[in-house]
Amino acid sequence: MACPLLTGKKLLLSSLLVVASTTLTLKHTVASTSSLAFAALPGCPDKCGNVSIPYPFGTIDGCFREPPFRVYCEDDHAVYLQEHKKLKVLRFELAQGEVLIQKRIATSCGVNLTGKAVGIPWVVHDGGLADDYRYLTISTKNQFAVVGCGITAIIVGQGENQPDYTVGCRSFCDDVDSNIVEDNSTQCNGNTGCCQASIPGTLKAFQPSFLKMSGVNYSGVPCVYAFVVEQKWFKFKTSYAKSMELYSQYRNKGTGVPLVLDLVVGNETCDEAKRNALSYACKATNSSCIDRHSRSGYLCNCSQGYEGNPYLHGGCQDINECDYPWLYPCKGNCRNMIGNYACSCPSGTQSKDPKIIPCTPTIGLSIGIGVGSATGFICIVLIAMFLTRRIKHRRKIKLRQKFFILNRGQLLEQLVSQRANIAERMIITLDELEKATNNFDKARELGGGGHGTVYKGILSDLHVVAIKISNIVVQKEIDDFINEVAILSQINHKNVVKLIGCCLETEVPLLVYEFISNGTLYHHLHGEGPRSLSWSNRLRIAAEIANALSYLHSSVTIPIIHRDIKSSNILLDDNLTSKVSDFGASRYIPIEKTALTTAVQGTVGYLDPMYFYTGRLNDKSDVYSFGVMLVELLTKRKLFPYLSSEGDGLVADFVNLHSAGNLVQMLDSQVIKEGGTEIQEVSHLAISCIELRGEDRPTMRQVNCSLEGILSQINQK
Repeated sequence: MACPLLTGKKLLLSSLLVVASTTLTLKHTVASTSSLAFAALPGCPDKCGNVSIPYPFGTIDGCFREPPFRVYCEDDHAVYLQEHKKLKVLRFELAQGEVLIQKRIATSCGVNLTGKAVGIPWVVHDGGLADDYRYLTISTKNQFAVVGCGITAIIVGQGENQPDYTVGCRSFCDDVDSNIVEDNSTQCNGNTGCCQASIPGTLKAFQPSFLKMSGVNYSGVPCVYAFVVEQKWFKFKTSYAKSMELYSQYRNKGTGVPLVLDLVVGNETCDEAKRNALSYACKATNSSCIDRHSRSGYLCNCSQGYEGNPYLHGGCQDINECDYPWLYPCKGNCRNMIGNYACSCPSGTQSKDPKIIPCTPTIGLSIGIGVGSATGFICIVLIAMFLTRRIKHRRKIKLRQKFFILNRGQLLEQLVSQRANIAERMIITLDELEKATNNFDKARELGGGGHGTVYKGILSDLHVVAIKISNIVVQKEIDDFINEVAILSQINHKNVVKLIGCCLETEVPLLVYEFISNGTLYHHLHGEGPRSLSWSNRLRIAAEIANALSYLHSSVTIPIIHRDIKSSNILLDDNLTSKVSDFGASRYIPIEKTALTTAVQGTVGYLDPMYFYTGRLNDKSDVYSFGVMLVELLTKRKLFPYLSSEGDGLVADFVNLHSAGNLVQMLDSQVIKEGGTEIQEVSHLAISCIELRGEDRPTMRQVNCSLEGILSQINQK
């Protein structure tokens, strides 16, 4: 085939199934309000101002669990996580495994928002959580909120076991200026001076930044704001967008907004923690250990029927459930029991369930005449156990059938198309996946990311697979999985990860992929250790990725834009053959269209600047991301936190040094040693891919042809 002339997230395999997070019973609701739940070590301060300080936290030596759990009391008035007083604690919630803190908002005020577009994030004043507390992560109960007119705000965050994570949104004031909404409307939909975005689990630290949008002009806009805040707390008003109200309330006075942090007391699993009795945190006799499935680590809670502080010896006390009738209902006679309570009808009355159904006078002879005998009583108990198990089993089957029907209606409508056999072949039962993973044993975990966990499994036909499970149930996640199944079911390419099937018997579908054994391109380039890719392997991998993207753009029935090409989404097998993965953000582009207007999604650094500013997605957006990855392959440098002496990022510095003929300064030493004249050709190719204007970039077919030509030249030497 003749080639056209050319001129110029670790697999975020995480996303699925709802891994049950910590189950908190009504007993724990009582515990969270009890003074017992906030108990400190004997002889230790238990309050600072109006904030109760429960163990494992403490303010003085000997009163906290290991140094990370030390907090600071300022003038017996306020509690801070840090000695330098930036993270103020509003409340500790041991039963929920949470710490509520106050965080200042990021602002940018007094700048000319109507001037020339700025391509580099503005420096903002604090606003981020930049601490290395290994026991705290930012809860998904928060949201990222942006307030202002004609502004884009992003946060670049760091999480557990994943590369940098980026999320953001764009805020306009179109509806406000057009009087479509009232001045004090609470709508936050992107056009009212406010936008919002969800954040991933396992997020440890983040830094907000602002980006100005070209072609947007709003007058009288004094400030723009960005902050991560507890979802249920933030109530937006349109007046915030064009006034200094937010600044005066939550910035200028030195206060802030509430932020929920998730807590663990150890980084091990419960089974691992229990092996060391000295360090095991659950000290109370009637306490239980709970694995935090959304991140690595564990928590302690009082067992069912008890309340108090599970981290202290004797800290969990029996609850008198009869004192809390609104939580523990009883329509008859309530009697407290150790760890439980009993509810019975008075003599001469009966009820099928006296906890929820009032007792009524007994009619006729008792149905249990024979219950007086031991044999009769045992029979009734056995029958009750059998019926209970049968009912639970039937409920389980019905629930799976419900999810199957719901998911089939959405998923298979796209999958089946005109070939119903595709759906039948790809359906895998939950029982099969539970057997394949030993009931999703933690030892089978391959890794985790912002939205879930990936497990290694062995199916009954002995196929080794990777099973993608989500721990977040939101429609956006379900839509992404539907999208990924629909796209991958249509693709058959050696350099695209193969979808084996899916399970529809859970609230969010589980995706089952071929197991790729050798990690991601990101870890081969940037991971610790001696392993490093040779120049020839890097060049071949680049050609394979280009071939896969060229196939997606021009060889399938409806062109597909991947939209999130980056080194952590490229898997490598044992032979270092590349596999493009993670199609949750991908989009079809109808043949009759050259571009598609859609919400901006991708990873900052790899994201096409023109797509970012205009929202117009086309095949050249993938070309830009691929060009950035070529820069990574040539330099072996991470996009973040790279910063040149002039303050340029990796891509900008690469372009500047290439123009000055000094590119050798940032090329990887292994590339210089093993490569030849083809290095200049690949560098020139990378420069053409990261051109600012999409029309100045080559197509992926042209890129593929160029790389194949360079490879053939090397092989002929």
